[in-house]
Amino acid sequence: MGGLREVAVPFLVPGPSGVAIRTRLKHLSGADETVLRLVGGHLGTLAARDLKARCAAGLEHDSEQWAQRKRALTLESSSRWAGSVTKASHDQWALARRGQHAHIKSLQAGIAMITHRLSLPVGEKSSKRAPGGYGSRREWHAKSRRLHVLQDRLQAVRADWEAGRVRVVRGGKRLLNTRHHLDQAGLSEPEWRERWQAARRFLQADGESGKRYGNESVRVTPDGEVSLKLPAPLVYLANAPYGRYVLTARVAFAHRGEQWADRVHANRAIAYRIHEDTGRGRWYLTATWTLSPAPTLPLVAARVHGMLGVDTNADHLAAWRLDPHGNPIGAPMRFAYDLSGTTTHRDAQVRHALTRLLHFAKRHCLAVAIEDLDFGAEKTREKHGRRTRFRKLISGMPTSRLRARLVSMAAELGIPLIAVDPAYTSRWGAQHWRKPLTTTTRKPTRHDAAAVAIGRRALGHPIRRRTAPPPHDRSDRARHRTVQARPGTPGREGPRPRIPGPRTRSVPPDAQRTRATRTPNTVRDVRSDHEWAQDSLLLTE
Repeated sequence: MGGLREVAVPFLVPGPSGVAIRTRLKHLSGADETVLRLVGGHLGTLAARDLKARCAAGLEHDSEQWAQRKRALTLESSSRWAGSVTKASHDQWALARRGQHAHIKSLQAGIAMITHRLSLPVGEKSSKRAPGGYGSRREWHAKSRRLHVLQDRLQAVRADWEAGRVRVVRGGKRLLNTRHHLDQAGLSEPEWRERWQAARRFLQADGESGKRYGNESVRVTPDGEVSLKLPAPLVYLANAPYGRYVLTARVAFAHRGEQWADRVHANRAIAYRIHEDTGRGRWYLTATWTLSPAPTLPLVAARVHGMLGVDTNADHLAAWRLDPHGNPIGAPMRFAYDLSGTTTHRDAQVRHALTRLLHFAKRHCLAVAIEDLDFGAEKTREKHGRRTRFRKLISGMPTSRLRARLVSMAAELGIPLIAVDPAYTSRWGAQHWRKPLTTTTRKPTRHDAAAVAIGRRALGHPIRRRTAPPPHDRSDRARHRTVQARPGTPGREGPRPRIPGPRTRSVPPDAQRTRATRTPNTVRDVRSDHEWAQDSLLLTE
């Protein structure tokens, strides 16, 4: 077993920390849409100015500067709108810093891999653990040039990191670059401009517990009335007292509507965001709030009724049910999804596959075991080179999207979710389980065997099957090995103790009668710590 990395201990995945639900703002009048665009455009201008100030402060930013920014914004909006804008700017700067750190790690991994492959002779064969040298002198020369490019990029990003500089685009870098490729995107300049302006609007307000209906800036009553607190320069647009504008639309949340109503009636904090989908010509309202930490379920309790091992793949989820002892039950299951098409289609496919999976687990009172996957450092072209199909396969696995969806949906259904170390699950599953589970009518795939391995690891059992008895009619003369002892039993994989008697065949059966008629010269203690020990007293006829 030398050279294998240490396998991490399985753990229960904590539930989501917040909830987000969305509904459509229907039947808006032309005046309502005009007011929403004016308010969003005005607050978006303030948010862009504040984000610029936050990025300029860099690492020198402190609470005093935060207070100064908020006071400057309060004069042109309100105190609560200013608080929401400054908090959003700070969160966006922090997100850019995390992305910058991930970019540094990616560059370092690429440089280390290229350096390793350049140090090997040209044409060196790769092994299972590390790639070999480059295939030709031409490829070697091209990679040596790329190494210098990556080193220059790393040096520039490190300089930005140390100085606290981040580069953020309000509205999104992808949408900004689309402006230069309108033909490929199938957009005209007015259509792109409309999307750009909608993305840069700011219509989100943080909740506040104790205030009326949990939010003062964007207020939603229990009967679905939506009103906004207008910024100071736009108070003249108010159609309700105290500088508020009431929309003609009425909203209702189909998903988690009862939870939302309970929070509204209790005046607990709820954050709202209003945005426009220019492609569909619709307006949406999103409500979010935090969840109190759920009580932690012991890992032993989650394993009581068995496990549903799940192996994640690029186009399907392979699952197999296991009993508490780690034995596969029934037939393997496959929950397919298609990740081609738009983002909305891909998200719906993942959601439908997880719904079928979790409904099966709920019906049989099973916990779900899944690998704790992270392909951040595994899908680089520096490591896999020209294996573009393999890189595309890894990149196509929806690990982050699936993880987020699975955690929230499992918590909603009350299903325990156990994450296991993905090390060697596919290899050992195929080695120890694929052939034993194969029948004339069932041919498990490598992914099905990996699901069994994942489930056994989550249950605390070793992946490999217990050693079967040796040949020679499975008797002790060929050193019988038990397959019935529990995992914690000492010596369960060793030979049984050779205690005299006909059952163990340590001595001929006829010797038992002779020994029973004689008085032994010595008293031998044949007690054993093993649970299969045989009594030393021999019965006489």
